[in-house]
Amino acid sequence: MNIRRRAAAFLQKRGWLNIRTIGTVLVIKAVFFIFAWQCCEIIAHSRVTGFDDFLNRLSRWDAESYLYIAENGYEAEGPKRFLLVFLPLYPLLTAGFAAVFRNYLLSAFFVSTVASLFAALFFRLLVCLDHPEKTAQAAVLFLFIFPTSLFLHIPYTESLFLALVIGCFWAARTEQWLMAGVLGFFACTARVNGIVLIPALAFEALEQYKARRKLDARWSWLMLAPAGFGVYLWLNYYLSGSAFKFLDYQRENWHKYMRFPYEGIREKVHTYLEQGAEAGNMYGLQELLYIAIGLIFIVFGWKYMRNSYRVWMVLNWLLFISTSFILSVPRYSLTLFPMFILMALASRRNRVLGIGFMVWSVMFLALFTARFVNGTWAF
Repeated sequence: MNIRRRAAAFLQKRGWLNIRTIGTVLVIKAVFFIFAWQCCEIIAHSRVTGFDDFLNRLSRWDAESYLYIAENGYEAEGPKRFLLVFLPLYPLLTAGFAAVFRNYLLSAFFVSTVASLFAALFFRLLVCLDHPEKTAQAAVLFLFIFPTSLFLHIPYTESLFLALVIGCFWAARTEQWLMAGVLGFFACTARVNGIVLIPALAFEALEQYKARRKLDARWSWLMLAPAGFGVYLWLNYYLSGSAFKFLDYQRENWHKYMRFPYEGIREKVHTYLEQGAEAGNMYGLQELLYIAIGLIFIVFGWKYMRNSYRVWMVLNWLLFISTSFILSVPRYSLTLFPMFILMALASRRNRVLGIGFMVWSVMFLALFTARFVNGTWAF
């Protein structure tokens, strides 16, 4: 039975919607928001005055930029013109649902919540193509308790991007190429690294060619993915006259441009050694740690991953570190979804290792959440 028939049989037997998966995500969300509320009042020493006040405290840094774009759109001139570096899908969806909720902040949380549920459901389906249900449920759990999984619940693009990317992989593997192309299109309008889907899914098509020795015209739907990024380049050109203006803004405002990986890593080592305890750890040690974690999973998980997963892991990891100013690698690591499958597989073989993954994840998730709601940097 080929993968498409197995997927159809699985859906017919188990269903696309899974109560356990949805329940796991909702329980984690509830605990996260309760914990965040307590952090606001106990650690930040500031009484939460209401629901809007609480949501505002969970809407810092990039979230503020996405909300500004949702309310005001992009600007060709003025101090906010650099917000062009933030891709349009998330603020566009936020603006759309704001017409229903009459509240941009609530709309942004709604988009992240729905997207995170779809990410979990697609992830379960994807893992179940190769592994038992228990492994799939464990992979979902490891994703949603990962130390930076707080960004799956707040107005950031992580949940939306993951839902689109994982759904795209599932569609490609089950030979639903139109669906894969559409999801790839939207992924490339949500995050720049959506373009990595192009080579990754090309390897999925190659696997199918090897199995059948026959070309499939439906693979052409994958060209929708670069078309999505083309929309973003057109937006740049329309507003600034340059399709790659976002690169100039990244250099001007964040001092970020492409460099060899060792240069950025060397700078992070210096940050850890030369800065004070807080800056050295958060801007130096933690960034280096997650660079190492990504590399470890790539190396030791290589033989357990499909070629398309390998391409996704390697190219994203290189994108994270091939920059003049390495920043937010712990948050970006959420997009390395094969890592959570490997965690689930490892925990099945070694229970102690699985407990270690869970304890580490929950403890640092609490640390980063506490810092975030307190207004201190947490990636």
